[in-house]
Amino acid sequence: MNEADRQTALRLARKAIREFLETGNELQPPEAPIFNELRGVFVSLKMHGELRGCIGYAEPQLPLGQTIVLCAIHSATEDPRFLPLKLSELDLVRIEISLLTPLQKISDPSEIEVGKHGIVISSGMRRGLLLPQVAIEWNWDRETFLKYSCQKAGLHDDAWKSPLTSIYIFSAEVFGEEKKPYHNEA
Repeated sequence: MNEADRQTALRLARKAIREFLETGNELQPPEAPIFNELRGVFVSLKMHGELRGCIGYAEPQLPLGQTIVLCAIHSATEDPRFLPLKLSELDLVRIEISLLTPLQKISDPSEIEVGKHGIVISSGMRRGLLLPQVAIEWNWDRETFLKYSCQKAGLHDDAWKSPLTSIYIFSAEVFGEEKKPYHNEA
């Protein structure tokens, strides 16, 4: 994505949340070709530097524009770790979008490059995903990143060592709003 597309995507996410919180309706995405691509996407919301919601799809489900709209709304209202966002909180939230590359199964955990790769750990019906920026934000090494990916999947800390566990990596193009609180355009 070029910078103009990134800004359009961020405005789309914010407008989608506002529209849903005000009316309960889903915003229609723009018709630009970039927003018709199929991509994995996560939308993260941060308030006062802390996570306030993060929902996404590791693998493409819908066109990018529609996925951004849904992920933004779900991050604000359906992340089970947080109470639904209130309209009065929206201007305090900073939005970050992660566009994912396709998942790549690996056989050797040493292939994971901390800061470059995100991880999906999968065993049976359990699956956990952590975005690449999480390891950087928490200053984790590879083993710690794997451990927390296992925990997110509901597995024991060293499940990544089991031959019954699959490890996938991906990269992400991550961009977000400025770190200062957002002020609504008049």
